[in-house]
Amino acid sequence: MIRQRWIFAASLALLAACASPSAPRADYQALLEHQAAREAALAQRGDWSFTGRIAVSQGSNGGSGRIDWRQHGDDFDIRLSAPISRQTWRLSRADGKVRLEGLGGPREGEDAEALLADATGWRIPVTAMTAWVRGVRAGTGAELEFAPGGLPATLKQSGWTVDYRVWNQDDPALPTKVFAESGDARVRLVVDQWQTP
Repeated sequence: MIRQRWIFAASLALLAACASPSAPRADYQALLEHQAAREAALAQRGDWSFTGRIAVSQGSNGGSGRIDWRQHGDDFDIRLSAPISRQTWRLSRADGKVRLEGLGGPREGEDAEALLADATGWRIPVTAMTAWVRGVRAGTGAELEFAPGGLPATLKQSGWTVDYRVWNQDDPALPTKVFAESGDARVRLVVDQWQTP
């Protein structure tokens, strides 16, 4: 009985530690305003990049490796390499056109997600991840829960749940461990180094 009470009390304390829309409205509004200021500051930095590690899975189909992501406005250049299989591929966007190289020959189109799904079977929200990877909402319709320090803990948008496990000390802060999932689709990202202007 004592153990059950302790578990119940610990659960309540954990729930209280995360601010959410059910938190006092004034407190939650202040957190949203702080998040909006973060997003505005990051929007001024159209060029950024990071290197790290990624694991992707869709049901029983998955893979992992190193990732090098470079962003220039709406355009990107994402390179992945799997050291064990020695397989590499590159997904890039320039002037509204998307190109996928290294997975059975080059493919081109206008939809990065569709190209990637066709080649790998993975459902990865590349366009939204451009925002999510920096702890930013991708347009409207997002739900946010905040950690005690005021940074996002969880973001829910477009059927995906994005968990932010670790943040760096930059100003504005950037996440270094991002886990996203939707159904049986999962993307796990660990950033080793951010580069922002």
